[in-house]
Amino acid sequence: MLSLPPLLSSVIKGPSLLPIIQADTPHEAVAIAKAMQDGGIGSVEVVLRTRQALAAITAIRTALPDLLVGAGTVLSANDAKACKNAGAQFLVSPASTPTLLEAMINTGLPLAPGVATPSEVALAYEFGLRELKLFPAHLSGGIEMLKALSGVFQQVKFCPTGGVSQTNLAQFLALPNVFVAGGSWMSPSVMVKAQQWHQITALAADATAIANTTKSAA
Repeated sequence: MLSLPPLLSSVIKGPSLLPIIQADTPHEAVAIAKAMQDGGIGSVEVVLRTRQALAAITAIRTALPDLLVGAGTVLSANDAKACKNAGAQFLVSPASTPTLLEAMINTGLPLAPGVATPSEVALAYEFGLRELKLFPAHLSGGIEMLKALSGVFQQVKFCPTGGVSQTNLAQFLALPNVFVAGGSWMSPSVMVKAQQWHQITALAADATAIANTTKSAA
């Protein structure tokens, strides 16, 4: 039996938000993270979609030590190890396989493996995991899917990602089986390219206000 790491929900800092950072350089990643932190964000997920992603994780950890920094788009055991070595404090994957789940668990880092179907939820459940990422949330049934899953998998909580936005954030976070919501809407690529850090801070502040209001009312 694998020894399970701490729950991701137990280490998340700040509001119930997990914004995604996709950066071409470590400097850019730090600028995005700082803009988000200025808007109240306490936790971020750096996705492994650029060549400098691992270096970006290390750079953010160094520049912003109070921010919780995780890695997303983890697809293999090598990815999991590399992310931990880079300083990632948690892991997120877009999908789940037995090999990937075992590798992520073995890092000892909190995790949220990706699922899109009840069978994938059941697979993760068999590994003892109770916090999962629903991805892509909007194409997997969104809010109605989460409601349906809540009746069957009563001990499982989710991080919906994909299609979550400022307009539907409150609806997702109001669900009792959602512990955090993720997405890239707080750092649109057009704003990143234009270095519009104040606008990213404003989006983060709006999302933070929504999250805090919704979760306090739950």
